[in-house]
Amino acid sequence: MSLPAIVTPALLSSIRSHPNLPGHTWYFIAATTLSQLNRPDEIPKVYQHALHHGPSAADCVPSHDEKLAISRRMREALIKVAPVGGVPKTINALLELKKVTPEALLDEHGAVSPTGRRADMYETPAAQVMERGQRFFEQVYGKITRRVMGQMDRSGTEDLGLVARLMYGYVLSNTSVLSAAETSFVMIAGLVPQDVNPQLKGHLRGALNGGATVDQVKAVRRVVVEICEASGMKMLDASTPAGFGWRSEVADLK
Repeated sequence: MSLPAIVTPALLSSIRSHPNLPGHTWYFIAATTLSQLNRPDEIPKVYQHALHHGPSAADCVPSHDEKLAISRRMREALIKVAPVGGVPKTINALLELKKVTPEALLDEHGAVSPTGRRADMYETPAAQVMERGQRFFEQVYGKITRRVMGQMDRSGTEDLGLVARLMYGYVLSNTSVLSAAETSFVMIAGLVPQDVNPQLKGHLRGALNGGATVDQVKAVRRVVVEICEASGMKMLDASTPAGFGWRSEVADLK
């Protein structure tokens, strides 16, 4: 069955030129959102547009190095959304992306990923990686760090807190390709489509703690909502108590 298109020239133009959206982010924010909408088939359109028109609002022909950076940043965003959106969606998104990625822009066949996660896994003491994750978690959540982690530790099983620590240590705290603020943008793009305001609120604030401005965070949120609306998401009400949409207004910074 052929699904209706989400990514159109008009949508691409709108999200690329959105005021206050940080440079070099629109394409990985869009790809992350589409992965969580379970539309990996639309991700190649975003990628190819970025390769042909450049990573920012102004049209340009990217150099090889810029194309490699676009490719790696999209892949890293799809990896980083896995802890909040699920590994199956990341698998499907990365495989769709690979279909349209030129061979020279892939990190495989002996090429080492620039993230350095292989070293984290096999060469770095686990305690060191976990400490990095703890610092990153504290940066994201600031003064509410203990409360947030405490809720997970007391969720009925200690395993929830342990899983969170693993995700922050080995996945999210690695800022070799995406910065701390950009990692929070990925979290925002991963959470808005899922209608999970309690978690979204933490990462909206976490983006500020990572160095983003209020206007930038609001722009990221707006772009993600725009893509979701283009996919058919809408506010649910008493007449539509369930379905593809949001049960309450999408959280925003106050």
